[in-house]
Formats: sequence, C-alpha cells, structure tokens
Amino acid sequence: MAKNSFRSQKFYDLEIVNDSGEVVGNVRVKPSGILWAPKGSHSWYGVSLDDFAKFALANGKKQKK
Repeated sequence: MAKNSFRSQKFYDLEIVNDSGEVVGNVRVKPSGILWAPKGSHSWYGVSLDDFAKFALANGKKQKK
C-alpha cells in the first residue's frame, strides 16, 4: 500500500506593496533563481541565486535575525 506524502512547492510568489498597500510588483523565489515582475506585467526578470548572492554581499546591509 502506498503512503501519502506532501509535495514541496516549486516556487514561492510574494507581492510587493508600497506604503499605501498598492501592489508594485511580484517576486518569485525558485530553486534556480529569483524573478521580478512589475505590476501588471506578464514578463519576469530573473537572476541566478549565485548572482543574487554576489549582489547582496556587495550592496546589502548586514541584518540581525
């Protein structure tokens, strides 16, 4: 008899909102990279996780957990 199991999501979508709560874009996190789509766009702009890590190290501010 087969056992049921949970399947992991292939990606996570997050809406980015401004101070007024209006959607300004979407971020999609995938195992292969991070994608950005401006509000109302059907086109995604992506970077690999390696490129994102380099960008974050060069431009990011160290955060506390």
